[in-house]
Amino acid sequence: MVELKTDTSIDAMHAAGQVVGRALTAVREAARVGVSLLELDEVAREVLRAAGASSPFLGYRPSFAPTPFPAVICASVNDAIVHGVPTRYRLRDGDLLSVDCGAELGGWAGDSAISFTVGRARPDDLRLIETAERALAAGIEAAVVGHRIGDIAHAVGRVCRTAGYGVPQGFGGHGVGRRMHEDPEVPNEGRPGRGLPLRPGMVLAIEPMLIASGKDDYYEAGDGWTLRTSDGSRAAHVEHTVAVTENGPRILTARVPS
Repeated sequence: MVELKTDTSIDAMHAAGQVVGRALTAVREAARVGVSLLELDEVAREVLRAAGASSPFLGYRPSFAPTPFPAVICASVNDAIVHGVPTRYRLRDGDLLSVDCGAELGGWAGDSAISFTVGRARPDDLRLIETAERALAAGIEAAVVGHRIGDIAHAVGRVCRTAGYGVPQGFGGHGVGRRMHEDPEVPNEGRPGRGLPLRPGMVLAIEPMLIASGKDDYYEAGDGWTLRTSDGSRAAHVEHTVAVTENGPRILTARVPS
């Protein structure tokens, strides 16, 4: 069931989304060669604590997971696509890092992700990230009243495929509200004009995931959480929580530069 949010509820979700944005900005600023993923998780925890927010990631255990998630961020390095568990791994020059973070504040959730490079960037990584961001922008642009879920999926997938990148099947965006994951599912590929109609008050997480090699294959790592590319190629993941309104899409997790 899809819950339509009121304007007041969307404003409250924006407050949660701003906490997520600040957490991601702080993590990116702290991410340098030699910094561990656990240290980055602590950076995000401190932002959430300071805001009086809690983490929908910490302790989260969906049906596929062997254990509850132990952190407030997902930190996915290089060939990790999504759901990377923060460890003592220390960032190296040239790493590609994707960070996903959520926050719950006042009973509402926000969810967002960024990808960036550490140290000296590989040109191929920069192109991959730039394409992921373009796919996200295309998906957001399609999130308007009168369109359907398939229009968002098609917009995202077209940018990814046109650039020659793979799209891991079975993973994509979702509704957001009182919980981090709600109906409906928002795939990263689809046919325009198909699927659930978009109505004012729908709030969606749109989250492209791209594989550099152009292949779609992935596997689940031994931790039971991290998804990795089957061929070892690099991946990028970006995401915003977006409200569908009569005035067009409203990004609730926009990041303000510090």
